[in-house]
Amino acid sequence: MTQNVKGPLSGIVVVDLSRILAGPYCTLLMAEMGARVIKVEPPKGGDDARAYGPFVKGKSTYFASVNRGKESIALDLKADADRKVFEKLLEKADVVVENFRPGTMEKLGYGWETLHARYPKLIYASASGFGHTGPNSKDPAYDMVMQGMGGIMSITGNEGQPPSRVGMSIGDIGAGLYTAVAVNAALVHRLKTGESTKVDIGMFDCQLALLENAIMRYTVEGEIPGPLGARHPTITPFQAFKTSDGSMIIAAGNDGLFVKTCEALGRSDMATNPDYKTNALRQKHHGKLENEIESVLKSNTTDHWIAVVAKAGVPCGPINNIKQAIAHPQVEARNMLVEVPDGSGGTLKLAGNPLKMSAFADPPTRQAAPDLDGDRQAILAYVGG
Repeated sequence: MTQNVKGPLSGIVVVDLSRILAGPYCTLLMAEMGARVIKVEPPKGGDDARAYGPFVKGKSTYFASVNRGKESIALDLKADADRKVFEKLLEKADVVVENFRPGTMEKLGYGWETLHARYPKLIYASASGFGHTGPNSKDPAYDMVMQGMGGIMSITGNEGQPPSRVGMSIGDIGAGLYTAVAVNAALVHRLKTGESTKVDIGMFDCQLALLENAIMRYTVEGEIPGPLGARHPTITPFQAFKTSDGSMIIAAGNDGLFVKTCEALGRSDMATNPDYKTNALRQKHHGKLENEIESVLKSNTTDHWIAVVAKAGVPCGPINNIKQAIAHPQVEARNMLVEVPDGSGGTLKLAGNPLKMSAFADPPTRQAAPDLDGDRQAILAYVGG
């Protein structure tokens, strides 16, 4: 397989032992930035995600969505012959990424201390449920567990309703993003000092880091935040409002934008109402203000009010479903829907790369996700046997 993606990580080789989502999302980003990513998969079944639907002619599109542009070799890391191949790969690699439960790599003989002594330039990146330290470090974890334990589910959904999962795998994706950031920082550190390092990412840590102002609201005010539906916890009006045919978002993030919102809605009186003069007052009286705004918005359609409010310079927008979101003209303009071969003569349309860089092209197509062990010969030739 010929690596044809050019980017800031061109020439970097990543050995990817990870599976399902957190680790593969990290290495997907690295492949998008030009790194050569070689997936090392177990011979029986490979990455667990290969069994997740939806399927096109028997192949997982879930797997394809986070493994495009990578290579695959199947190796049993308990078999001597395969371990020799793996170790040759490590000699060539800049980074190894894994998302096993802590202790697994040590049992295989490939923990950080062992690898660092043998391959002093190799960066070791681990994404696990709780990281490699702490009382829960050895516990298993999945995205749903982390969303619950990390507090995000407690602030998601509508007040008084059962707990709601965030609509995408924020536990895995968040950990994948933080792992990619840390690996790139480790590469810069190695470039400057010659020193490699271990990257230790815990999904639970990442969930806490993603809580934005929720932790601050508790530690400063003693308030335990709860779900607020589509309303911002500290800015008003900054939420979804009902119109005559649906809903729209109005995000008046400061006093000036609030005044513009009132004028656009033909309710300049709200801007001078003593209850709404400051954000703190609007927050205090948010229920009354919401009712006043919606009494106007319900007189016309979402499209009508978006045009009116946008013209006034106030950030606003519709609540799109996925079909509507990917049909937005920004998607084509920003190449955010790319074509990838599906392995059976057709193509998949997958989310593009949001990392736009002036020095590198962003082609409209990408290489296919690899078949299990599909690049064995090329990889063996690369490592010399």
